[in-house]
Amino acid sequence: MAVATINLAFDDDLIRQIDSIANNESLTRTDLIYNSVKMYINRKQKLQELYAYGESVALKNNFTEEDIMEEIKNYRNNQ
Repeated sequence: MAVATINLAFDDDLIRQIDSIANNESLTRTDLIYNSVKMYINRKQKLQELYAYGESVALKNNFTEEDIMEEIKNYRNNQ
Protein backbone atom coordinates (compact mmCIF):
# COMPACT_ATOMS: atom_id res chain seq x y z
CA MET A 1 0.00 0.00 0.00
CA ALA A 2 1.43 3.35 -1.01
CA VAL A 3 1.40 6.06 1.63
CA ALA A 4 1.08 9.79 1.02
CA THR A 5 1.86 12.47 3.52
CA ILE A 6 -0.50 15.44 3.73
CA ASN A 7 -0.42 18.63 5.74
CA LEU A 8 -3.58 19.81 7.46
CA ALA A 9 -4.29 23.05 9.26
CA PHE A 10 -6.65 23.04 12.24
CA ASP A 11 -7.54 25.82 14.64
CA ASP A 12 -6.23 25.57 18.20
CA ASP A 13 -9.57 24.53 19.69
CA LEU A 14 -9.94 21.63 17.29
CA ILE A 15 -6.35 20.53 17.95
CA ARG A 16 -7.09 20.50 21.70
CA GLN A 17 -10.17 18.35 21.07
CA ILE A 18 -8.23 15.99 18.80
CA ASP A 19 -5.43 15.67 21.34
CA SER A 20 -7.85 15.05 24.19
CA ILE A 21 -9.71 12.30 22.35
CA ALA A 22 -6.50 10.75 21.03
CA ASN A 23 -5.08 10.70 24.55
CA ASN A 24 -8.25 9.13 25.99
CA GLU A 25 -8.22 6.50 23.25
CA SER A 26 -4.44 5.88 23.51
CA LEU A 27 -4.01 6.94 19.88
CA THR A 28 -1.74 9.35 18.10
CA ARG A 29 -3.22 12.37 16.34
CA THR A 30 -2.45 10.68 13.04
CA ASP A 31 -4.24 7.48 14.03
CA LEU A 32 -7.28 9.37 15.30
CA ILE A 33 -7.57 11.46 12.14
CA TYR A 34 -6.92 8.43 9.90
CA ASN A 35 -9.59 6.37 11.69
CA SER A 36 -12.03 9.28 11.61
CA VAL A 37 -11.63 9.76 7.87
CA LYS A 38 -12.07 6.03 7.26
CA MET A 39 -15.24 6.00 9.38
CA TYR A 40 -16.60 9.03 7.51
CA ILE A 41 -15.93 7.44 4.11
CA ASN A 42 -17.49 4.11 5.18
CA ARG A 43 -20.58 5.86 6.53
CA LYS A 44 -20.97 7.88 3.31
CA GLN A 45 -20.64 4.75 1.17
CA LYS A 46 -23.22 2.89 3.24
CA LEU A 47 -25.64 5.80 3.00
CA GLN A 48 -25.15 5.97 -0.77
CA GLU A 49 -25.85 2.22 -1.00
CA LEU A 50 -28.96 2.62 1.15
CA TYR A 51 -30.25 5.52 -0.97
CA ALA A 52 -29.58 3.56 -4.16
CA TYR A 53 -31.46 0.57 -2.77
CA GLY A 54 -34.37 2.75 -1.67
CA GLU A 55 -34.51 4.40 -5.07
CA SER A 56 -34.50 1.04 -6.86
CA VAL A 57 -37.34 -0.25 -4.66
CA ALA A 58 -39.31 2.96 -5.20
CA LEU A 59 -38.87 2.75 -8.98
CA LYS A 60 -39.72 -0.96 -9.07
CA ASN A 61 -42.93 -0.35 -7.11
CA ASN A 62 -43.81 3.01 -8.67
CA PHE A 63 -43.68 4.75 -5.29
CA THR A 64 -43.87 8.51 -5.32
CA GLU A 65 -42.18 10.78 -2.79
CA GLU A 66 -45.62 11.39 -1.29
CA ASP A 67 -46.15 7.62 -0.87
CA ILE A 68 -42.89 7.32 1.00
CA MET A 69 -43.61 10.31 3.25
CA GLU A 70 -47.04 8.84 4.05
CA GLU A 71 -45.46 5.50 4.98
CA ILE A 72 -42.98 7.25 7.27
CA LYS A 73 -45.79 9.22 8.89
CA ASN A 74 -47.84 6.05 9.42
CA TYR A 75 -44.84 4.20 10.85
CA ARG A 76 -44.09 7.00 13.31
CA ASN A 77 -47.73 7.24 14.39
CA ASN A 78 -47.80 3.50 15.16
CA GLN A 79 -44.67 3.58 17.37
